[in-house]
Amino acid sequence: MVLILTISYASSLRIYFAQREEIAATKAVIGERERRITSLQAELARWDDPAYVTTQARARLGWVMPGETGYKVIDSDGNPLGGGAEINAERSQPKPAADAWWSKLWGSVEAADKPAPQKQKVEKAPPITVDSSPSETATPR
Repeated sequence: MVLILTISYASSLRIYFAQREEIAATKAVIGERERRITSLQAELARWDDPAYVTTQARARLGWVMPGETGYKVIDSDGNPLGGGAEINAERSQPKPAADAWWSKLWGSVEAADKPAPQKQKVEKAPPITVDSSPSETATPR
């Protein structure tokens, strides 16, 4: 009897400790996500400030105010040094794979817009022979 009670309590204790561990892990995830939300809200608040937006436009995009002269410093190889964003034409959006579902869907939309030309059926008349009369060569009804 003591053995059965011990086994029953042992399994219950194992489940209890597993649940406690899961609760602790979930609380850690919640704390991390709350910190992330706080940092994102602070960044969003910074973007509401026009001076911050102006500073970011100058630093990231290399914009200048009207009346100012912009300069770009380059090294001996002709590569720009420091600030400003580079716009590279080679870095375009990747093309979807040919077997992707959305490309198949769009292909069917394009195909529906351009129906294939229908071939006209040409009926061949039976050959005219010396023995055939004009009524035999007429197209069947």
